[in-house]
Order: sequence, then structure tokens, then C-alpha cells
Amino acid sequence: MSCGFRAFRVGIAFVLMGIFYKSAANSLPELSPHEYFSTLQPGKASLAYFCQADSPRTSIFLEELNEAVRPLQDYGISVTKVNCIKEETSRYCGREKGLMKVYLFRGNILLREFPADTLFDENAIVAHVLFALLFNEVKYITTPEDLQNTENALKGKANIVFAYVRAIGTPEHRAVMEAAFVDGTTCQFALTTETALLESVGSEEIEYAHLYFFHCKLVLDLTQECRRILMKQPLTILNIHLFIKAMNAPLLTEVAEDPQRVSTVHLQLGLPLVFIVSRQATYEVDKRTAEWIAWRLLGKAGVLLLLRDSLEVNIPQHANVVFRRTEKDSLVEFLVLHDVDSVISHVENTVHIEEVQEDEEHDVEGPDLEIQDDEVAETVYRDRKRQLPLELTVELTEETFDGTVMASDTLVLFYAGWQAVSMAFLQSYIDVAAKLKGTSSMLLTRINCADWTNACTKQNVTEFPVVKMYKKGETPVTYAGMLGTEDLLKFIQLNRISYPVNITSVQEAEDYLNGELHKDLLSYSSVSVLGLFSPTMKTAKEDFTVAGSYLRGYVITGIYSGVDVSILSNKYATSLPALLLARHKEGTIESMSLVNAHAQDIVQIITDASLETFPEITVENLPSYLRLQKPLLILFSDGNINPQHEKTVLVLAKQKHLDSFTPCWLNLKNTPVGRAILRIYFAPVPPLPVLVVLNLQSGGQVFAFPSDQVITEQSLLSWLKKLEAGFENPITTLPAQEWKPPLPAYDFLSMMDAATFQHPTGKAPACTKEPDVQEGDKEHDESTTQRETTEPMRTKHWNRNNWFKQAEKSLRREKEL
Repeated sequence: MSCGFRAFRVGIAFVLMGIFYKSAANSLPELSPHEYFSTLQPGKASLAYFCQADSPRTSIFLEELNEAVRPLQDYGISVTKVNCIKEETSRYCGREKGLMKVYLFRGNILLREFPADTLFDENAIVAHVLFALLFNEVKYITTPEDLQNTENALKGKANIVFAYVRAIGTPEHRAVMEAAFVDGTTCQFALTTETALLESVGSEEIEYAHLYFFHCKLVLDLTQECRRILMKQPLTILNIHLFIKAMNAPLLTEVAEDPQRVSTVHLQLGLPLVFIVSRQATYEVDKRTAEWIAWRLLGKAGVLLLLRDSLEVNIPQHANVVFRRTEKDSLVEFLVLHDVDSVISHVENTVHIEEVQEDEEHDVEGPDLEIQDDEVAETVYRDRKRQLPLELTVELTEETFDGTVMASDTLVLFYAGWQAVSMAFLQSYIDVAAKLKGTSSMLLTRINCADWTNACTKQNVTEFPVVKMYKKGETPVTYAGMLGTEDLLKFIQLNRISYPVNITSVQEAEDYLNGELHKDLLSYSSVSVLGLFSPTMKTAKEDFTVAGSYLRGYVITGIYSGVDVSILSNKYATSLPALLLARHKEGTIESMSLVNAHAQDIVQIITDASLETFPEITVENLPSYLRLQKPLLILFSDGNINPQHEKTVLVLAKQKHLDSFTPCWLNLKNTPVGRAILRIYFAPVPPLPVLVVLNLQSGGQVFAFPSDQVITEQSLLSWLKKLEAGFENPITTLPAQEWKPPLPAYDFLSMMDAATFQHPTGKAPACTKEPDVQEGDKEHDESTTQRETTEPMRTKHWNRNNWFKQAEKSLRREKEL
């Protein structure tokens, strides 16, 4: 973020929030009723609290009221405590004795009276007062019909700022009211607290405040919808003000000067510039494209149409987009982007990276990343501002769960909103939903088990995250693969067919083995498994069926038990019961005996056999190959593997020379961690490719193929024989150490015990008795009870992390003592 933008933002903060720099003299004044009413001026707003007597029930409210003096004075609203003890000449002093109320006047006209319980803190006070004063300027919307009528009435006249807040008096409500006070002349503000109205706009995240900008001023046709742009930043007055300025900025600007010298309001708002390079011959098409991009990037970047023909500065002939960052001295980038989506992605990725870097530099409220030992939690925290399109999935509740999963084939993600792994996997889950949008009959849903524990317990969900697939008439299937997009997508696509597939003829079996029967699924499963049984082998068929059901979603399995099954067994030289494994990439079909093999044995046979002969090792598939308990023969390559090297290894594997090893290769461009691995093996790292053998079973010994030899069938086989004979020395031995977290896990039960230890009797600390309480003050019990009942409402939305932080602080204090 540029220094210029920081200065601009600080300047706006001074204008909008100068209340923090007022003198301490602006404290809550005390006046008698007569003095107060004599100070009222026509047209000037004043907030007054008529206090009958000082008591414990009023002290907390007076503290919050005192905090609200400065921000309200900043908007020309005076705040006064009217002391009714000295004289009772005002009718407001004796009104509804025992119930605290606050009165808002304009001049000497009473506009509104507030029960003090609704003004529970500074934010609530400022929000309620501004809402009352701006009642005619800020429309309160209750139904979708009201919103549509407001939208239609303002088409062609004005834009709309529409805000949803969870309740009146929240910090977000205050920010919207302050923004309306400042920017209310530029657009129409509308407000709601109705969750149904928010859902009708298109958002399901009712637990968060939202703000939309409706572009209605340019809409002249009543049948045309106003474009709606969602504000992605948190609802603060500064963010709202900057967002409105960005929305009101010119949609598209034509320029014919050096992009490095162009200055627009977008740069002042901290937004990058995107120049769409145009020629005279394609001007109209380029302009329409630029306008479409401008709408997509509204609020994220400024879009300009750069006329190349009239430009004195030399633009590279191949460049069709110029990108300029917000930094003052940054150079422009000349890009070649072939479609609109590429332009959008480039800008969004750049803006996201800059936001992450800024957060790392300036965010002091988040977790201490220097001691953050949970990389998943750290990643979730850093991506917290990235908005997920949750509308691609259906959110379930305890009431809707059973009806939804019974109505259609449904995939359910059980997660906990407070758990980092759940939130990280939620991103992958949404990515899968985006890939399947409009192409799958499977309904993707999610349920937050932190909110609906009973529904999750009934489904035997005791850990998170968990994905289950529900199909009519079938037992739910639990996903057991990697928590990533591609593996989950594979699981869903392979579950489109029944398992095992029932083959009805020899010809159909041949089509199945050749990949013709389910050609569209071959990209998700490179092998197909076919079980061959005679019609009388009922037990063997049952075991294979159980194994096929267990492997559903991971490998395609089929079964054939026709009377002519011997045709297939004779062709592939195997005796019944047997298993045929078709490797579609290699074009080979292998046969294996299933004599005396039970369901668990069949699962193991298929799992091992379905592994690739010479796979590319990745973080995701490494555990599957380590499970074979064989030394790894790894070829490290800086990019795609050399075809000659691949051929060499496959030939030796086919000749059974590599049966005691697990041959594989690692692409350092796809898996950069491989460079760190090589630095542990070698000092310094030799030129690539490098072939090594890692024998974890012998204590972590690492052997390196001689760098002065060419990798051929003869040289590789000779080296491996010497290695097995013990004639090769390891280049290094990996240390035998356990993989443990850098820091111990939090023991929340101990933290709770430590907090309880402060009151060993288990009783709450006694409240201090107030001395000299008058008899009349006994009436305060009812009001105190009313206030106490509002406390859960105010605290129930606290982030669970706050509780963890408080517990952690408590434990630290105990350790210090």
C-alpha cells in the first residue's frame, strides 16, 4: 500500500474521527432542569439523561454516556446529565419513576425517548441517536417488497447504500449511521435487521453485517435490475466512506497519455489501475470489453481505456493490458491477457497478496505469528478476508437436515466454525462446488456442528471435518481421502456409478477393461478392476462386493459371474476366482488370483495393485507409497521427467528388477519442498536430474546414483545390485527423530481448572454491599435484573477465540505466580 494512500486514509480518519483529538473538557456536563432547558437552541439536537439519584444502577450507564459525549458533539449534538435532585420542576424528572430513560430533543421539541437499557454502550448510544435524527434520510426496510419499491423509485435518480446489521445499536450499525451522516447527500441509505431480507439479496451469512451499493442512477428502465456490489471489508466508517467514493468514481475513463503519469481518484483510494489497450479499428469492441471489466472490478481497481494510436509513449506491440500498482514509484506492467477472466484473476490475486502483506505488517490484533506453530491455523488467519462463495452450497440446520438428505443425493460437510482445519477444508469444499456447478445431480451441503451439535451427534460425527454421502436406500458413505479439492472431486465423480459395476456379458466386460464403458471417468481413475467368478462362488462374490463397496469413490470396480466367464479366465491365463486389473495409461491388463481371499484381503490387493508403477510423488500421494514399506527409488527432476529416464525405469519395472523398490520421481516445480529435501541429502546440491535411494527401513540411509554415469537400463541395474550387495556407501543418514509440533498443545481443561482455582469454594465472589443505600433505591433491583438479562444478548456473539485467549492469559498468570 502506497505512502500516499496511507496519508490520504489518515487524513480522512482525522476528518471523520476527530473526536479522538478533542480536549478533555468535553465531558458530561451536569445541569438542573431549568438550566438545561434554557440552553436549548432552535434546530439544535440535544440528548439529556434526567437523573433522579446517583445509585449503582446508573454508574455503568453514566460511564458509557460520558464516552459518547465527544462523538455526538462531533455531529453537533450536545449531551447533558440533568440532575433532578436539586429541583423537580420538570415533568421529565418524575416520569415513570424507577425506569431510566434518555430523551432526545431538537430545540425544545421532544423527538424520541430511549429506555436506558437499549443504550448499553457508546456504540449503541451513538447509533440510536443518529438513527433517530436521520429517520427520514435512512429508510428502514422490512420486506423484499419494500426494498424493491425503494429500488424502483430511485432508478434513474440516485444510488442506494443498503446495509444489514444483526441488531440496532451494534458497532456496525453505528458505522452505517455515521457514514449516512457524512455521505447521505450522495446516495440513499437503507437499513435492515431482517435476515430473510438479506437472504433475498443473495447472502446466507446472516451472522455478519453486510453492505451493498445499488447502482440505480444509471438505470432508466424499470424492468432492469440495479447492479449490486457487495463491500468485502469490515463495516467501519472509514471503510464505508472509501467504498462509497470508489462506487461513485467514474466507471471507465479514456486516456491517451503515459500510464505512468495518469492520476485518478482510484489511486487516492489505494486501488490499482488497469489500462485496456485499444486501437482505432477495434475501439467500439474494446470499449465494451473495458466496460464489462470495469463492472467486474468495481471497488477493486480503476479501469481505463488507453488509446494506442494517439499515444506518444511506446507500448509493446504484443501488450493488450497495462497494470499499475498503487505504490508511487512502482513501474507499470505490460501484459498479454487473452480473456476477461484472466484480467480479473490477475487483479484479484495481486490485490489479495498486497492485503496479506499489509496484514502481516500492521495487524496487531491477530495471533502471534512468530510463535504460531499451527500452519493450518496461520493460513486460515491470513486468508480470513477472502470471501468464499458459500451460496454454492446449502447450509443445513437441525430442522432441515433429515428432509434434505432424504429428498435427493446429498453430500454433507460436517465442520466446526472455530476449528482451523475445518475452515481450511471449507475452501476446498467450495472449490469443488464451483467445479460441479450446473453439471452434477449431487447436492452439496454443509452443517456447522458448533451450532447444531445434536444433528451432528445423531450422524455419529465426533471429529471434524467429515464428509458423508447420502443416497436413497443406501448406507451413508464417509469420505476418507485427502482433504483437498481434487481428491474430493474424484470421490464425488466416481460415486456416480454403483459399486461394483454389474457386468452382464463377455463383450461388456471387454469394453469395461478397455475403458469404453465409463470413458468419462477415466480421468479420475487410471485403473479399472474386474472380479471374475463362476455362478456358484457365492461367498467369494459377496467378499468382492463388500470390497468394491468399501473402495467406492477411489477406484472403479466391476464384477462378472456369467456362465461363460471361463472365456475371460482362459484369455488372461488365470483360474477362478480371479481379479483383472486394467491400467488404462499403460494399456495393460494384469491378472491376480483371489483364491482364499476375504474382503479385507481383496481391498489390500486392489489398493496396492492400483498404485502407479512409476508415479510422480506429491504431498498427497506420498503416504500411499510409504505404506508399501520398500526403499524409495526417487528421481528428482527440475520440471517434467526426461522420457528416456522414464522409459528406462518402466522397462526395469516390467522385468521385475525393481520389485524390492518403490520407483518414483519428484517434480521440483510442482513440489518445491523437494529442494529442501535435496539440501539435506547433498552439500552442495548437484545438477539435476538426481537419482537417489532412500531406505527408511534401514535407519534412513540415503544412496546417490553416481553423477558421472548416464542413467541407462544397464548402469541403473548394475548400481542397484551393488547397493543390495552392500558395496555402496550412503551419502548421509537421516536423523532418527520424532516429528512433533514446535510448541505443546493447549490444555484447555487445565486452563479451566486454573480459572476455577481462583475461587476454590466454587462460589461466586460476593458483591460489595453499597453503604447508605436509601430505601427508595431498593427499586433498582428490577432495573438491574433487566440489565443483566441483556448481557447474554450482548456477549453471545463473542468470538470463541476470545474465550481461548482469556483462558490462556489466566494460565500464564498462574504460571507466573
